[in-house]
Amino acid sequence: MKIYINGKFYEKENAKISVFDHGLLYGDGVFEGIRSYDRRVFKLSEHIDRLLESAQSIMLKVPLDKEQLIKAVTQTLKANKLDNAYIRLVITRGEGDLGLDPRKCYKGASIIIIADKIALYPEKLYREGLAIVTVPTVRNLPEALNPQIKSLNYLNNILAKIEATNCGSDEAIMLDSLGYVAECTGDNIFVVKNGGLYTPPQCMGTLRGITRDSILEIARKATIPAHEHVITRHEVYISDECFLTGTAAEIIPVVKVDGRVIGNGKPGKLTLALMKKFKQLTHKDGVKY
Repeated sequence: MKIYINGKFYEKENAKISVFDHGLLYGDGVFEGIRSYDRRVFKLSEHIDRLLESAQSIMLKVPLDKEQLIKAVTQTLKANKLDNAYIRLVITRGEGDLGLDPRKCYKGASIIIIADKIALYPEKLYREGLAIVTVPTVRNLPEALNPQIKSLNYLNNILAKIEATNCGSDEAIMLDSLGYVAECTGDNIFVVKNGGLYTPPQCMGTLRGITRDSILEIARKATIPAHEHVITRHEVYISDECFLTGTAAEIIPVVKVDGRVIGNGKPGKLTLALMKKFKQLTHKDGVKY
């Protein structure tokens, strides 16, 4: 495995950053998870745009522009000879001192790119569906840490993930401060009711996921009613179908929530159709390398 750090490639055992890097000390940085399929990087332009928007929001100066970042990603994939991969692109504030002040990070940002394989959930769950739970940890307030910023500080999500695993579940629903469904620990959530799609709006403590937006786009082209709408747990419980979306997860059905069986307890017809259409999209929409 060859890992990109600041313009150079290192073997995994030699890929190192300073222990004084603010990304390590404070979670001070941003990241993107990206996928490639058959030597096409899916929605790479959109991922880079979101990364740069996150960096802009936290006043993190990125030393490469969009085209240079795209080139760095494709070079990393070529260096690792990967046709299908998960890419983690990380930008940290860089090396500083033990204080909080980002002005002390004199050397500037560090850029790290890792390309590898990923299997977020076992293949069996894509066929049979997930059983998930709602956890006590609520999603960060947008006024505290806006969910549109994909920062390196993922402790909010990790705490929710711990609560899910303690309950024997692979994934958790996180509510916002008002008690509405926000998202899961690493995925957006959709429900299907009477043939229509519903997903929480991005203003409800929800990351505007790129896979989420792809599903909304597919639905609209197929004239499937799609709504960004506040959702309660009750609406999840009585839904006909439920599924999660994310770059690593892709689309995965949910068949049980908090002990309630969703629909007939099997992946729904619309979910399966969207999974098929999404897979087709990933093999034709992307940057070649």
